[in-house]
Amino acid sequence: MPTSDARPPSPRIVGTSGGVGGADGSGGDRAGELLRRVGRGDRDAFADLYDLLASRVYGLIRQVMRDPAQAEEVTQEVFVEVWRNAARFDPGRGSGPRWVCALAHSRAVDRVRSAQAASDRERRFSALAPRDADAGHDLVAETVITRLEHERVRRCVDGLTDRQRESITLAYYNGYTYREVAELLKAPPATVKTRMRDGLIRLRDCLGAGS
Repeated sequence: MPTSDARPPSPRIVGTSGGVGGADGSGGDRAGELLRRVGRGDRDAFADLYDLLASRVYGLIRQVMRDPAQAEEVTQEVFVEVWRNAARFDPGRGSGPRWVCALAHSRAVDRVRSAQAASDRERRFSALAPRDADAGHDLVAETVITRLEHERVRRCVDGLTDRQRESITLAYYNGYTYREVAELLKAPPATVKTRMRDGLIRLRDCLGAGS
């Protein structure tokens, strides 16, 4: 199974026009098999799983979150979590797509709740009397921490090389597969796949360093 030091490949990231396999029952068995392989550290299986489920995961998250940028960030986080925890997938408790979508829904709901909690704290702080300055300071500190967590993914993306960021942006934000990205960039598919893999490694390391 993947460990904290295992390095996932970079997926062909999210959007509305990526792979749609696994969107119905016909892809369930394949997704489950890919998850079992990912649980053993198979990077190619992870890449295939991404192509199979990326659009479905993004679409589910967008149903929960209004902000497309945050939905894109959460989708990235979901697939990093899939890589790390695929060994926990139990086919006896449901299909592969259902397991991945459950992770996605949980992440999206957590992000919405976190944003709502930050908003509530800000409103409470605004209503504080001067005598409550110390409590207000604590609320501001919590709000800042929450916002920093949300901004951390963006900073990690900004830390990618230009070519990694270009490939990942086309895939995650525009929904292209890595083969389509290769055509757009006029680069060999293997080269684009490597850029994406290395990009996700850097994202994973960056996110881990900020934990």
